[in-house]
Amino acid sequence: MELSALVQALRLEEPRDGTQPPPAVPPAERVLLQIGLHLSEGAGRAPKAGMVRDLCALVEAADCQWLFGGLSPATVGELVAALNGYAAPPTQEQDVADLPIKDSAYAAVAERAADVGSLFLHLLAKLEAAKTQEALGVQVVGPVLCRMMGPIYIFAATHIVERPWTNARSQSVAQEVLALLVQAAGCGSVAEFLRGKNEDEEGRFAAVMGLLKQELTKDTWKRNPATKFVFSWTLPHITRPWLSHYLERVLPPSLLISDDYREDNKILGVRCLHHIILNVPAADLCQFNRAQVVYHALYNHLYSREAPLIQAVLLCLLDLLPILERAQRQQKQARPNAPCDEVLQLVLTHMEAEHRLALRRVYARALPAFVRRLGILIVRHLKRLERVILGYLEVCDGPEEEARLGILEALQCTIEHAWPRSIILAKN
Repeated sequence: MELSALVQALRLEEPRDGTQPPPAVPPAERVLLQIGLHLSEGAGRAPKAGMVRDLCALVEAADCQWLFGGLSPATVGELVAALNGYAAPPTQEQDVADLPIKDSAYAAVAERAADVGSLFLHLLAKLEAAKTQEALGVQVVGPVLCRMMGPIYIFAATHIVERPWTNARSQSVAQEVLALLVQAAGCGSVAEFLRGKNEDEEGRFAAVMGLLKQELTKDTWKRNPATKFVFSWTLPHITRPWLSHYLERVLPPSLLISDDYREDNKILGVRCLHHIILNVPAADLCQFNRAQVVYHALYNHLYSREAPLIQAVLLCLLDLLPILERAQRQQKQARPNAPCDEVLQLVLTHMEAEHRLALRRVYARALPAFVRRLGILIVRHLKRLERVILGYLEVCDGPEEEARLGILEALQCTIEHAWPRSIILAKN
């Protein structure tokens, strides 16, 4: 039976005034299996678009008992996964410098996403209605909903913010889908949906990362342009103390993305690393030398010439350095130079020769924090710091004088922390 005829049969399921009964309706299990197979095949997009719209009308017209009674959760999971793949951006065989913002392929993705999102809205609404029916209830709806949550969340995260493959309609539908999904799960927010209501309750983040795991490997993470955005959009919702439970799952992808040659990927990865540093206990970060691995990855970025990346790296390092130094003290390691000294030495070297105003402003804004971090130990770098301060005060950097103001603050901090040494140098 064609989908359009099936929809008509479902709408006429209850005969009125002695009219003829409708034709026999096949089980929902068989119908959804066939649709899932068609969507998974490599057929053209146009027939699939019509099928998705017919399926949306079918779900809207279907009775909850017919739709979910006797339906296998695995069948629903496979169908939702196939729909998510149909609405996903096209895979890229090789990495490209920039995504084509006005590409017709991405415009088509937005239309497909809007149709699939409408279908998900009807499906979630039917699930909510089925919960209240005595013949179905939570015992039937619960397993079905569990199989749907992961793929539907990834769909919503893919299309919820402005990307090259989204438009206003697809973003709006994705927001509605995510809100209804969170409500169907009995949660009050996306963060609660992902991490659980309390530390003892397991959320859905593990299931989401399980679906993303295959696409977040060294050989696959660039093929789907949405994968890195789904990961980076999801990660900030998991905070302390929940994030430490998933450290092994989130740290490798963050390092992988930050190690790319493209600046936007580096910044994205560094921001993910910064969130991990802020929300994972220091003991967990130091275990298995994880903190040292992150430190070396960030330190290598200091050789970059891009101001946004340097700013992100310096902010991240300022939160990582105390963790490293505390671990060294606990292990009673005697090092001639602490990590903070190494970073500041390299930063001052770059500052002396830097002529780009954007980079000079970034360095000058970060310098006071390093001086405060070292305290009296800033005397180790006093001669080079003096040259940098004088050099930056001599050069105007625009009406707002950001670099000069930052350097003056660094000078004030230096005087506050190293005034005994400064007096000796002044007398000499």
